[in-house]
Amino acid sequence: MRILNYNFNYKQLGKVFFFLFIAYFTYLMWLITIQYIPINFKVAFLQIKQNEIRHIHYQIAFFTHVYTSIFVLIIGLFQFSNWIRTKFVKFHRTAGKVYIALVLVFAGPSGLIMGYYANGGWFTQISFCLLAILWIWFTYLAYKHIRNGNIQKHKNFMMRSYALTLSAISLRLFKWLIVIIFKLPPMDTYYIVAWAGWLVNLAIAELIIISQLSLLNKS
Repeated sequence: MRILNYNFNYKQLGKVFFFLFIAYFTYLMWLITIQYIPINFKVAFLQIKQNEIRHIHYQIAFFTHVYTSIFVLIIGLFQFSNWIRTKFVKFHRTAGKVYIALVLVFAGPSGLIMGYYANGGWFTQISFCLLAILWIWFTYLAYKHIRNGNIQKHKNFMMRSYALTLSAISLRLFKWLIVIIFKLPPMDTYYIVAWAGWLVNLAIAELIIISQLSLLNKS
C-alpha cells in the first residue's frame, strides 16, 4: 500500500512540476506578446522582418497570430487537468470550444502565412508551414471526434494539437540550449530548432498516447 501511495504522489508531483514549468514559460511568452501592444512595426522579432511587414496581409497575419496564440497557449494549459474536467465540466467545454475556434480560424491560418515568409529559405519555410497545417488538422480532428462522442480520440488529438501549440515555447528553449551547449552560428541553430521545436513535442505526445493506450488495453 505504501508503494502504491508513493507512486501516486510521485505521479502527481510530476504533473504539478510540468504545469508550473509550462505556466512559467507561458508567462514569458506573455511578456513577449505585450511588446506588440500597441501595434509597433519596429520591435522585437519585427526588427528583422521589415521587408515582410510592408505587406498588409503579413501585418494582419502576424498580429492575428501573436494576439490569439497566447490565449491558445493559456487555455490549453488547463484543458488536460482531470480535476477541472470533472469539477468544472462547463468551463472545460467552453474553453475547449474557444481553443478550437482560435486555432482553426485565427492562429492556425495566420501561422501558415507567417510560415511561408519564414527566415532561412525553403528548409525552414516547409517546417513552419507543415507545423501550421498539422496544428489545424489535429485540432479539427479533436473537434470532429468529440462531436462524434469519441472521447479517447478527442483527447489524443487534443494532446497532439497542444504539443504543437507548445512549439512556441520549445523552439525558444531549444534555441537557447543549442547556443549555450554547442555554440553554433545563429542560422545553423535556426535550421535545427525550426524542426526540433515541434517534432520533439509531437514525438513526446505520441509516446504518452501509446503509453495510455497500452494501460487501457491491459485494464
